Amino acid sequence: MTETTTDALLGGRVLLEQPAGGMRAAIDAVLLAAAVPARAGDAVLELGCGAGPVFLCLAARVPRIAVHGMERDAALAELARRNAARAAIAAHVEACDLRQGVAPRVAHSFANPPYWPGGTASPHAGRRDAAHESAATLHDWVRALAAPLAHKGTASLVLPAARFADAARALREAGCGAVTLLPLWPRAGIAAKRVVIRAVKGGRGPDRVLPGLTLHEADGRFTEAAQAVLRDGAAL
Repeated sequence: MTETTTDALLGGRVLLEQPAGGMRAAIDAVLLAAAVPARAGDAVLELGCGAGPVFLCLAARVPRIAVHGMERDAALAELARRNAARAAIAAHVEACDLRQGVAPRVAHSFANPPYWPGGTASPHAGRRDAAHESAATLHDWVRALAAPLAHKGTASLVLPAARFADAARALREAGCGAVTLLPLWPRAGIAAKRVVIRAVKGGRGPDRVLPGLTLHEADGRFTEAAQAVLRDGAAL
């Protein structure tokens, strides 16, 4: 096991042990957790859960969820198990490839997947695997998110804005409709670099663009709305 640190999320409500180097949890994980419309007692699936920051933040907001996680890196999967045990979360985390893993029926699924199909990748293996598609494409991730969903369950992803059309197409091909897009604006008047996209298994309603969230003030401070999510655990 490489060196780890223990860091706080949601204003200290969540403690996360994670690798000291490589790809570390950032605000994308907290924002994705805030976008999952889970209710108390629901079963949920996270693909590529890493050390568990997303499901830990979700469990801090929604009590008694049952978590199923899949993570290809066995060392990260072990960290996720330890983090879940520390937080007393009912979690089963498998060290497996998402294309071979078998998930139980769940009400909601979510992922912060590798998002770039090409380009210059980081020389650090952890960062490269987190940001760049390898054998599993975005469509593979979406199919694996959709397959175990109960009827009217939701699949949620946080992605660069440049990939939302690809994700929406993949979701529809996997039987998920009523697609919603939530822009994450760096500052007011600046184009969104990240979006949260969500769809409903068997959904037939119209697609929607939600009001979105502005993350920073002009001086770089988080906006009050962003602080409510990132520090206080509010839902998006």
